[in-house]
Amino acid sequence: MVLGEDTLAIVGCGVMGEAIVAGLLREGLVGPSQIVVSHPRLERRKRLAERHGVRATPDNREAAEGASVVILAIKPQFLGEVAADLRGHLRPEALVLTIVAGITMARVAESLQVPAVVRVMPNTPARIGRGISVWTASDRVDAAGRERARAILSALGSEELVTHEGELDMATALSGTGPAYVFLFMEALVDAGVHLGFSRRMATRLVYETVRGSVEFAAASAEHPAQLRNQVTSPGGTSAEAQYQLERGRLRTVLSDAVWAAYRRCVQLGGMAAPDANGRPFGAGRREGGTGG
Repeated sequence: MVLGEDTLAIVGCGVMGEAIVAGLLREGLVGPSQIVVSHPRLERRKRLAERHGVRATPDNREAAEGASVVILAIKPQFLGEVAADLRGHLRPEALVLTIVAGITMARVAESLQVPAVVRVMPNTPARIGRGISVWTASDRVDAAGRERARAILSALGSEELVTHEGELDMATALSGTGPAYVFLFMEALVDAGVHLGFSRRMATRLVYETVRGSVEFAAASAEHPAQLRNQVTSPGGTSAEAQYQLERGRLRTVLSDAVWAAYRRCVQLGGMAAPDANGRPFGAGRREGGTGG
């Protein structure tokens, strides 16, 4: 078993951190005794311990000290604070897996003084094992480390390894934030159905099943989405009229603008100040190489 001898720490075990815990346990990759999680709120720690049988602590250092795999599942603005807790207290050979949006591997490695870093952008369907995680690894992550990372991410659904770290910011905007776009689209369709006269229960069921079936149909087909769309668009019909209104409302442009805005925000988050190994804001007195934008 790839992770059979590992001890894992999930620092900042929020929604995505818990998804990782649940996936690992569901797939039998580790046992509860191999996982320690940290979270500042007592009620959250109690819930994690009761639900998953893992050890939960308010102390980030206590959670990560001695762990062979450390997963950073925190907000970007808390990296400096968490790094101050952990720096000098991690095993030198520990594998650090970060899902912190926008933060580069070099920044994590310098902040924590640990060279082997894997950067990941998962998404929320990981909570039911149907997510897509885009990831890359620093040069100091060996083949065994990559295998461990792939095993962890496989518990969340699909995974895609990329070569260029800048693609993680792009993935954040497209697949990481993507569920929010889909949920908003679904909400709008449900509201439209209610406006027509359906009950909310009926409108919700029709929308959910339509979206689910359309995604599965498209994934099983070798045809381009435009071809699939054309198959349900009769000349002068209802689909043609509906699509005319969507195009008139600049649906494609609005979506493109939204994804681009999310990408820019991700790059901005990566530029937020965090202490380096000397306690100075990262990049103070020098120019940090960016990953895009």
